[in-house]
Amino acid sequence: MASGGQQFPPQKQQQQPGKEHVMNPIPQAAHDDYKPANKLRGKVALVTGGDSGIGRAVCYCFALEGATVAFTYVKGQEDKDAKDTLQMITEAKTQDSKDPIAIPMDLGYDENCRRVVEEVVNAYAQIDILVNNCAEQYESTTIEEMNEERLERVFRTNIFSYFFMTRHALKHMREGSSIINTTSINAYKGNASLLDYTSTKGAIVSFTRGLSLQLVSKGIRVNGVAPGPVWTPLIQASFSEEKIKEFGSEVPMGRAAQPYEIAPSYVFLASNIDSSYISGQVLHPNGGAVING
Repeated sequence: MASGGQQFPPQKQQQQPGKEHVMNPIPQAAHDDYKPANKLRGKVALVTGGDSGIGRAVCYCFALEGATVAFTYVKGQEDKDAKDTLQMITEAKTQDSKDPIAIPMDLGYDENCRRVVEEVVNAYAQIDILVNNCAEQYESTTIEEMNEERLERVFRTNIFSYFFMTRHALKHMREGSSIINTTSINAYKGNASLLDYTSTKGAIVSFTRGLSLQLVSKGIRVNGVAPGPVWTPLIQASFSEEKIKEFGSEVPMGRAAQPYEIAPSYVFLASNIDSSYISGQVLHPNGGAVING
């Protein structure tokens, strides 16, 4: 934590996706107190946007729990973060799981999502857990600032990819599989300066509920996680230096989460021994904010 009562020192990245390795402080994807219990042994997990932030922490916990992990990232922008994550989960993986893979791809397009799924299936023959997690966001003070190009870009990344990834992955998922979608506290409380991002996160909540009803007869559970403020590259690449200084102070706990505090929610929803009777629901690791709906 920075001095002077600030959570984080002022900083700004000018391009999305942001880079985790240049952040100060570096987000914490792991914590020594986490005790794995082989909850995902024998499972194959595919995590979009897994190179950094929440995605990295999820990949790491999944690997500790025995899963074989594949994740996607944006080529050119996230190469170092992806390499670091690949090394991290390779070192964390259990003896009987296979080596992880990192796949560079823009997931806003159906054909690209099909190619990702094919690569994972060619490597591992199955997909048991799909985590739709990739996202981008931009601040705007008024709706008049939003043009068609940006609106389409945000929706392609944040919700189109969830549809595309799911429809291709489902061909290779079986009874007992799990789909987990990353939404946001903003879907429930709104956010005046993130109107397009917030709209996609609301769509993800509805997508999760509707898809869970479609797939319940197949024995595939669909749930979501709606984090509150979390220290990730998306924050540095989205907000002004002034907002960075106060980031997280708006929730009752008065601070942003570290990614390792969010990842266990995904482990819980991915593990049939923990959540076999849960589908169509959203978990809220959000620093104590009371959410309705």
